[in-house]
Amino acid sequence: MTDQFTVHIDGWSPGAPIPARFAFGQPGADGPFATSDNLSPAIRWSNAPAGTRSFVILCHDPDVPSSGDDVNQVGKTVPADLPRVDFFHWVLIDLASDCEGLAEGAASRGVTPRGKPTGRTEHGVTGANDYTQWFAGDADMEGTYGSYDGPCPPWNDSIVHHYHFTVYALDVESLAVPDGFSGPDVRRAMEGHILGQASQVGTYSMNPAVVA
Repeated sequence: MTDQFTVHIDGWSPGAPIPARFAFGQPGADGPFATSDNLSPAIRWSNAPAGTRSFVILCHDPDVPSSGDDVNQVGKTVPADLPRVDFFHWVLIDLASDCEGLAEGAASRGVTPRGKPTGRTEHGVTGANDYTQWFAGDADMEGTYGSYDGPCPPWNDSIVHHYHFTVYALDVESLAVPDGFSGPDVRRAMEGHILGQASQVGTYSMNPAVVA
């Protein structure tokens, strides 16, 4: 029997709360929000399928409010029954076939106002995460956010958010993606090329009334 393709993150157990050091935001001492350490977690994988020619890392949160009307508004709560959408926190493609993981902090160390570069890195090619859209129009934070930026769910959300760190093993060395590519671009480009995938999930909340 062939060993299963698996992913492991050192910072928390599967399904457990994500420590704040891996988050973009955390509850503040004098208010509901403060920036956090925003470290990318150590991630490693093993038993890749035969024929693997490259890897992709995606981290997404499927629990993001589809409407921002009540988000982070004093006196309001984001309702649990509000439809939710994906938000990509990490988009990294074209990792070499002999890569077995990344060390803690390899993709992010601290919050970088106005973002981080996209493009080729020593590990692979990084796309734009969804903070790029989130901060559009913000005079202090607007920019292109490449590589990893961690959890920062609304501090008034009534539900826990789930963060899926997924590694894909592909049968191609490089994906055909547009400049400034995003998580959905990668998903489309991977169609028909995925030999295997494995995930580890963590939870996070910034609402003191919600247990992550």
